[in-house]
Amino acid sequence: MLRSVIISGPPAIGKTTIAKGLGEEFNLKYLSGGDVLKEMAKDQGFETDRDDFWDTEEGMHFLNIRKVNPEFDKEVDNKLKKIFLTENVIITSYTLPWLVKDGIKIWLAGSHENSAKRMTMRDDISMNDALEIVKKRYDENKTLYHKLYGFNFGEDLSVFNYIIKTDDLGPGQVLEQAKNAVKNYYDSQTITKS
Repeated sequence: MLRSVIISGPPAIGKTTIAKGLGEEFNLKYLSGGDVLKEMAKDQGFETDRDDFWDTEEGMHFLNIRKVNPEFDKEVDNKLKKIFLTENVIITSYTLPWLVKDGIKIWLAGSHENSAKRMTMRDDISMNDALEIVKKRYDENKTLYHKLYGFNFGEDLSVFNYIIKTDDLGPGQVLEQAKNAVKNYYDSQTITKS
């Protein structure tokens, strides 16, 4: 049986940390939708080596170019769908939960303030700057994905198997909840199929 997991949630909520932890726990390959998009940016001559590329001026510039060409996102999503449906993988993606039916989908819920706090520690920037970046990326994602696919990013969570509220939890606690969610989901799938 194919075992695939998608982690989604607002920008800077901790998706990568949780996905990598789950990948280690369940021996799943980790892939990010942002990594595929980064490859496309690199192909166009952008310097994408930094972990915080999306928060840099160059990253924001690429995202602005991407806004006027929806084919970028569709190409990324088609690549992710193919991988998701054929491999044992854990993927972080803003859009994939709404585009595939199988696997387990986990939404990491949290406030903009919580995301901004994480970003200040990760990227060594001020709280005001982080909050501005988080809000901007969230609003841009929401507008783009509604335009491309018609779903309400961050509002319509009906496609998710589990929602983990992260605001009062540390990364270890969120990871523990995510591990339990994955175990419970795949245990119930095994019982159903036997």
